[in-house]
Amino acid sequence: MKPADLVRLLSLAAIWGASFLFIRMLVPEIGALPTAFLRVLLSAIGLAVLLAVLRSDWDFRGKLGKTWVIGIVSSGVPAAMYALAAKVLPAGYSAIFNATTPLMGVLIGALFFAEKLTGTKAAGVLLGLAGVAVLTRTGPVAFDAQLLWGAAACLVATTCYGFAGFMTKRWITEAGGMDSGMVALGCQIGATLCLVPVFAWDAPRMPLEPLLQPGTWLALAALGFLCTSFAYILYFRLIANIGPVKTMTVTFLIPPFGVFWGVLLLGESVSMAHLQGGVLIALALWLVLKPAAVPAAVKSAG
Repeated sequence: MKPADLVRLLSLAAIWGASFLFIRMLVPEIGALPTAFLRVLLSAIGLAVLLAVLRSDWDFRGKLGKTWVIGIVSSGVPAAMYALAAKVLPAGYSAIFNATTPLMGVLIGALFFAEKLTGTKAAGVLLGLAGVAVLTRTGPVAFDAQLLWGAAACLVATTCYGFAGFMTKRWITEAGGMDSGMVALGCQIGATLCLVPVFAWDAPRMPLEPLLQPGTWLALAALGFLCTSFAYILYFRLIANIGPVKTMTVTFLIPPFGVFWGVLLLGESVSMAHLQGGVLIALALWLVLKPAAVPAAVKSAG
């Protein structure tokens, strides 16, 4: 991996780790679905302005519809799921659940994209599920139906991420590629369109008083512009440069940042559940992502 891509990967982890903080701040104030909708709407606006300032070539190369579909899967549904999870889960927990994305990628690749599922990867998936189980069973959050619903929402989001990585590779990268900024813009437009109906349904119940507070709009701006607009440009650039599987490893780097921001700015506690569940998920990711052994015959032939 080139140094520039490593910097992008670490930057993306820090930014997305902070996104759980802002979601956790906003959901109690304005609601889960309004938070998700305003996030992707502001992201789409921010990307459009940024690309206009950069005088980018507004050419979707006939793939606008495909970017919309990828956006629904990679951003629209996950944004709603993580916002709903934030009603019951601390930011650090959501960030750790997010680390199961590569595990979902392995399962989805084997089931739907003819990717080989080795014994090592299968063991990694099982170990990762064990890590999720440990995380939900212990710690400062009570084990109840709400916790299970929050965990399920996070896992729906990571499943979507797993599909989105392969969809982007097949539909965008392998089909000739396009500018990462345009991919991100198309995706955020698609995400916004898919969340319009649920926002319209929930908007009458959204409290308006928090929208009069500057802090609410600062958090929305950070979530929409920094954690989504800019982050997705980095994300699609990384997929083009290093591929979807390596790009998914960013989710392993997100939990330390998510926990750190939550402890530093929201006063959330750190428990043994973070350590135990995090270690199991880390081992699972190592099994899933480590390079396959090269047979001796192949080495000698080379």
